[in-house]
Amino acid sequence: MLDVAVVIVSWNVRDYLGPCLRSVFADFRLSGLHGEVWVVDNASTDGTVEFVRNVFPQVHVLANEENVGFGAANNQGMQAAAASSPRFYFLLNPDTLLRPGALTHLVSCLAERPHAGIAGARLVYGNGRFQHSAFRFPGLVQLVFDLFSLPARLYETRLNGRYPRRFYESHRTPFTVDFPLGATMMVRAAVAETTHGFDESFHMYCEEIDWSWRVRQAGWKIYAVPAAEVVHFGGESTRQIPAQSVINLWRSRAQLYHRHHNPLTRAMAARLVRLGMAKKAAQTSDPDLKRAYQEVVQIWANESG
Repeated sequence: MLDVAVVIVSWNVRDYLGPCLRSVFADFRLSGLHGEVWVVDNASTDGTVEFVRNVFPQVHVLANEENVGFGAANNQGMQAAAASSPRFYFLLNPDTLLRPGALTHLVSCLAERPHAGIAGARLVYGNGRFQHSAFRFPGLVQLVFDLFSLPARLYETRLNGRYPRRFYESHRTPFTVDFPLGATMMVRAAVAETTHGFDESFHMYCEEIDWSWRVRQAGWKIYAVPAAEVVHFGGESTRQIPAQSVINLWRSRAQLYHRHHNPLTRAMAARLVRLGMAKKAAQTSDPDLKRAYQEVVQIWANESG
């Protein structure tokens, strides 16, 4: 039996994956936890698979011939790791670095709280700046923040789904959240099994929100763990396809709102998105982004009724 099965999904981020894996193995040695790593590669063209097999032979590599999406690849990794009977799955983005003790603090949070299903780390950017790593479930107000200009002081508030920065101070105890950012998710194996992991119909974006919503509905609690620090560089895969990433994000958001909100909220959300995206399309000089914004308008038109 393993303590932790680490699952990392990669797509053309070889230069980040090496340091990430080194930080994982260093923290395993420090913690004394028994763990193994599965890398699921979504058809990278940068030599990721060959690199991992040559430099990290102890890593289990699953090489997909096509990009099956973030959620499906994570499920694939968990299914492969299940044969080793891990107590916990640690779903980790490749553009991260574990700080010493991160694994210990995340495992302890779940081990000490039988009602806890998922724990996320405290994230910082590469330069050490604070990064919000957990959020409240999105509703109408968060859409307004995403689509329109509002006073800057409001973006850090509860209105925009944020938890106070003081909650993340490293000496503070874990606190309950609606969902963690998908960059780090320590998941109790029993929770992954009974809630069936990520919904693979979400190709990219919002998968962790949907799964966390279902985990919460099943009666489990979700925590952010301030003592577990992880550097998250952020967006290294999606930055490669900016216009398509806009479409992917807002298609997933439409799916999320359709599943978890009532018809009235969905109709109001659709109107907000159509108005906001039409404005963005009119203002941008980038033809690819203009087409992306226009496609988002069409995607959300289906939610208006």
